[in-house]
Amino acid sequence: MSVIFEVMKKEFFNLLVLSVLLTICVSVFSQNSNNLRKADSVIDSLKKSGVILTNSVSRPDIILSKDQAVKFLENSYQPQNWNDTHHPLRQALGQLIFESSHPPFDSSAFFLRKFTYDSIKIPWDEFYIWEPVRLKVANYMQSHPAVVTDSSMKTDTSRISTLADSVIGKIADKAALTALVSMSGLKDTLLMVVLDTLKEVSSDKAGFPFRYYNFPFQADSLEVAVKSLLKYLEGRDSSLISFKGTGRNSIPFMMNSRTGNMERFWLKNEFSDSVTVWLGNYSKDTIGLYLEKGVSFRRPMRQENHSEARIDIQALDNSKLLNAKKIIVKPQYWKYRSEASLIFSQAALSNWVKGGENSVSTALDVTGFADYENKALKVSSDHFIRLKLGFLKSGSDPVRKNLDLLETNSKLNHKAFGKFDFSAIMLFKTQVAPGSDYSVTPSQVVSKFLNPAVVTIGFGLDYKPNKTTSLNLSPLSYRVTFVTDTAIIDQTKYGIAKNRKSLHEPGASFMISNDYRPTKNLTITNRLQLFTNYIHNPQNVDIDWEMIAVANLNWFTDIRFNTHLIFDDDIKTVVLDSNKKPVLRPDGTEKKTARAQLKELLGLSFVFRF
Repeated sequence: MSVIFEVMKKEFFNLLVLSVLLTICVSVFSQNSNNLRKADSVIDSLKKSGVILTNSVSRPDIILSKDQAVKFLENSYQPQNWNDTHHPLRQALGQLIFESSHPPFDSSAFFLRKFTYDSIKIPWDEFYIWEPVRLKVANYMQSHPAVVTDSSMKTDTSRISTLADSVIGKIADKAALTALVSMSGLKDTLLMVVLDTLKEVSSDKAGFPFRYYNFPFQADSLEVAVKSLLKYLEGRDSSLISFKGTGRNSIPFMMNSRTGNMERFWLKNEFSDSVTVWLGNYSKDTIGLYLEKGVSFRRPMRQENHSEARIDIQALDNSKLLNAKKIIVKPQYWKYRSEASLIFSQAALSNWVKGGENSVSTALDVTGFADYENKALKVSSDHFIRLKLGFLKSGSDPVRKNLDLLETNSKLNHKAFGKFDFSAIMLFKTQVAPGSDYSVTPSQVVSKFLNPAVVTIGFGLDYKPNKTTSLNLSPLSYRVTFVTDTAIIDQTKYGIAKNRKSLHEPGASFMISNDYRPTKNLTITNRLQLFTNYIHNPQNVDIDWEMIAVANLNWFTDIRFNTHLIFDDDIKTVVLDSNKKPVLRPDGTEKKTARAQLKELLGLSFVFRF
């Protein structure tokens, strides 16, 4: 129905135009010259309204500011406007838009200046739908030499240039209208009328880069916008160049500034002899170098010629140079770095009446990093392995372990959208040396290598708002804690049932890592890991938070403050009363509860980075 309605609307429009023209023709035939002038004014009004086009349309003056040109090119750059999104013109336009919006300028100006914009132009009349209208008009016999009648007495088939002839004849002198004296009949005439304006027009030219144009003179606007931005960038861009000699001072120059300033510069040799030159920037990309007036040169005396001197000359085989092969530069995907810090403290007492004990303590913290990034595949991966180990010797007690941690952290990311990446993580924590509980006598072994050990894997999203912050959410996570040597280690201390060697927990994990530098010599690193068990008490969130604050003193020493807070709902410890004795339940068993675990370390460390 919509198609039929459109056809009827077009036919009604044609009949309306035909009736108007016939009315004008009859009025011309039956009335005097004043009526003819009225008919002429009606035709002019139709021309102004756009119903009749008799004059060729010239290109309007197009003036675009920098912001208008950028906005226009951004709309033209959209991929839906192009047949080939990899066309060189589109790539150059994209680079031009970027360089115009972001300093500095390094664009494809040469290509844009040499491009033939005429090859992408579409005539203005292609944007209109033309249709001929056949009608009969009065055919006047001329009786005055100043009147030029229609060149065709039967049918006028021209499109635009003879359109006026088809209506009332092309009259050289309007004052001669009074010379029309008789009518010999009516003649058939074709009138070209604009029915509609096209929203999209494409070109059949081979290699036409755009899919379509949506208004006339779009290629001309494109050319003007490109030249406007090139002129803007050429006048804006500049380079800062500094000249430096043997002294501490340097002379800065802004290329393309055209300042014309002159600066005095001293040149010295190894004997501290100096000469003055003047440096100046007079024009674009040009530096002038001028010698100080009144400076004379003394050339060394010509040496004597010794004819007996001989130089052994060995011929070289230049063909060997043909064996040189092209050097292929491979991108560096992996980056490695390591850091080790050693903390040592010692106290010695002799006849110290206030009391005390001799003590020696050491702590070693070694971390290795391996980062992978492949921008072509949009894949990145971060890995680190860390070892913390410390021992204490106090008084007559044997050497005891007071710090032990072995952990690895691996993360594999793939670009998702914006600053979000699809991420897969794997965490592993254990200890190296055996650990004992020295609060009981004799001491009891409570841990050793891989007893216990915790492995966490997860899949989710990783958000990086900047280079120093990462937020990782893994709603699909799985954590397992295992103790293999249950004959020596009490696995119930780590939440594992008495009849089992492992604890399996499906849940969700959330990790935050951040490096913050409030000052140049102070760095604060935070790593927070949260885990909740979907099956058992999901409201009780496990917390593992470590903070390291490092204040650099010089290139090999710093002051290090390290805190480590752990809360695990599955790890329960004995509750003690005010006398440090276990609290008993009504059934006689010791009362246990989950409590926060805190470890703190402060000391002067020696740092090795490699």
